[in-house]
Amino acid sequence: MSAADTTSTSRLKLGRIAAPVPDSEEFAWRVLILLNVFRLTLGSLLLAVFLAVQDPRIIGGTNPTLAAGALLAMLVTGVVEIWLLRRRSPSSTAQIYGQLILDLTIITTLMHASGGISSGVGGLLVVSVGALALLVAGERAFLFAALAALTILGEQALSQFQGVTDTAAYAPAGILGAVIFVIAIVVQVLRHRMLETEALAEQRGVDLKNLGELNQYIVQHLRESIVVVDGDDRLRLINESAATQLGAVSRRPGQALRDISPELADRLAIWRERERAPGEPPMNFTSADGAATIIPHFAPLGAERSGGMLIFLEDTSLLAERVQQTKLASLGRLSASIAHEIRNPVGAMSHAGQLLAEAPDIGPEEERLTDIIRVNGARVSQIVENVLALSRRDKTQPERFELKPWIEKFALEFVRTLELYEGSVSVVGSAVETEVRMDLSHLYQIVWNLCDNAVKYASATAGGIAVELECGRLEASGRPYLEISDRGPGIAPEKVEEVFEPFYTGEDGGTGLGLFISRELCECNGATLRYLPRDGGGSVFRVIFADPTRWQRAS
Repeated sequence: MSAADTTSTSRLKLGRIAAPVPDSEEFAWRVLILLNVFRLTLGSLLLAVFLAVQDPRIIGGTNPTLAAGALLAMLVTGVVEIWLLRRRSPSSTAQIYGQLILDLTIITTLMHASGGISSGVGGLLVVSVGALALLVAGERAFLFAALAALTILGEQALSQFQGVTDTAAYAPAGILGAVIFVIAIVVQVLRHRMLETEALAEQRGVDLKNLGELNQYIVQHLRESIVVVDGDDRLRLINESAATQLGAVSRRPGQALRDISPELADRLAIWRERERAPGEPPMNFTSADGAATIIPHFAPLGAERSGGMLIFLEDTSLLAERVQQTKLASLGRLSASIAHEIRNPVGAMSHAGQLLAEAPDIGPEEERLTDIIRVNGARVSQIVENVLALSRRDKTQPERFELKPWIEKFALEFVRTLELYEGSVSVVGSAVETEVRMDLSHLYQIVWNLCDNAVKYASATAGGIAVELECGRLEASGRPYLEISDRGPGIAPEKVEEVFEPFYTGEDGGTGLGLFISRELCECNGATLRYLPRDGGGSVFRVIFADPTRWQRAS
């Protein structure tokens, strides 16, 4: 049988069915083995009858000595044939002709020793010639039948010459020869049908294998992440995209889903137990590299939730990216209008308020009003600057540098600029070498925003200003990261995504653009900004950088 070629990652190769081979080697060996088993079994039975029934003799009635020799020859040649067939030597074609000659010789001799055609022993040639005719093409099959018929007629002539039989025995001898010819014809029709069926089965097998390989290729190269498990939550299929998201470096069919992703296994267990209530938030979890949020979608492979399950893993970052692109397009158009329509009037109002505050006869009430003008004018100007900076997010100038020395220098500058107490912003963690590639001005703005937020929100808590900067590498993916941690009030779980939306603020006087701009600047540098609740209270903002070696290969 031919087989389909294996699937490579670069090109899918589909197998082709070859033309049917008239003599299948493996099939020939199987038939020869069965025929030889039949010969040994038959020889043993005939020998038992020869030894057990002697008056009158059923086997060897005319010449017992010759019959005994023929039976022994049948058994001995059968044992030798078994040995040769196990060695697959000589070839199957030589074995076919050899067994035909042996059967014609031994069975005809046994028939002659048992009284000729009337003994019925010659009928054994029907089995032998029929089986061997199944292994050869039509002309040779008819040659086998002709040789058998001529051998039977030759034996009849010899028996008549020796006076064992008379001329009346020619009729049954001829009939037996004709039966052998008919059997050969029937076997050839059967052989032709078998070859057609074998070729069709082979073609269907190749088609099914090709279809399976094609399905496997399509599933493995889909951008969508797919996992298939059985009713016992054991892995049946996982494509490359899903394996990357779950961090399944080594996986095998039948492996427990919990061994690959405990988070996904927990959410599947919850889904099996109950239906999700309307309005209930999705059961999302973080990908293995910590850079994406995954929402699993479960589709049962049947009517029951307890059976096999098809799981689609949706990367929310792809959808968020499309949404952000739409937002950025709108903000880009808005920024141009802000630059022309708001900046100049705000500047004029701020300048007028400053002049009014410098008037010699201004009173306390007027000072309060001018202070309001100054503060809010500065706030509007900051919003304008943030939006304009956001519209220029694609202008990156990435550099490769060591992260630990950079954050140490930043922490010192930040404390001195805001005149904070020494130790309120500290760098923690081991002195691990962490090289990143990013636009320094963008990273400076991101970390400054995050640290500034940490100081503002933690200042309401007694002794809360304790900002910690820590860098390292994620265990799952090896990607470098930077964490900014504080002991502030933290963020409610339902508000985590909202804080990254533009103009969302939880503090009076804030612009609501700091975290939004920070995330956007991370994304334009191939990094990710995520929020994590801090053990013991507080917030952790983690910047996960792109792998600098991957960026270098792509540049």
